Amino acid sequence: MHMPACIISLMTDSALSPEDRARRIKVLLFDVDGVLTDGSITIIPAPDGKGTEVKSFSAHDGMGIALAHVAGLKIGWITKRQSQVVAIRARDLRIDHLYQGQHYKAQALDHLIADEGCTLEEVAYVGDDIIDLPVLRKVGFAIATANARPQVKAMAHYVTPNSGGYGGGRDAIDFILTARGVLNQTIEQYLDPENSEAKLADIGTGNM
Repeated sequence: MHMPACIISLMTDSALSPEDRARRIKVLLFDVDGVLTDGSITIIPAPDGKGTEVKSFSAHDGMGIALAHVAGLKIGWITKRQSQVVAIRARDLRIDHLYQGQHYKAQALDHLIADEGCTLEEVAYVGDDIIDLPVLRKVGFAIATANARPQVKAMAHYVTPNSGGYGGGRDAIDFILTARGVLNQTIEQYLDPENSEAKLADIGTGNM
């Protein structure tokens, strides 16, 4: 019996291992709260009724993003909240694509695909909650952090050993670079004092 090509393609794709999926990735996307942070949102009130938002990011994730850049991966963040803290951290880490205020995150994914000229199969996404499901369902490599909701873990091709804010983002990057067989090589490139990409990595100004 002749089977339509689209069905054959779906069957083949579903049989791919996480490593197979990781080897195709050109763009790695992250949610922010609960993925690059532990999900805590601290707001310090000011006399004028406004507040200052505080988030804590993992330095391990920052190093991982630097390694991803050295390896040639593009990095993007997609988050529902609007946060100056996120904008500052994204600037420090030289994030290629930052989408804030995204209630329906799949729209940001569509914009990214158009901007990068890549396919969905070449995109990975790291999420932790149900708002991430529309993107996780579309990308070629769906990743959940260890602290993710059960619905997200059920959708994921890979679950990180560590939780968001505690190295889960780094786990995703290490997995992809290991699957590509370039993790150790990329580390040595980063450690090379003459590597221009490494010199630019995560130069934050803090309170200076």
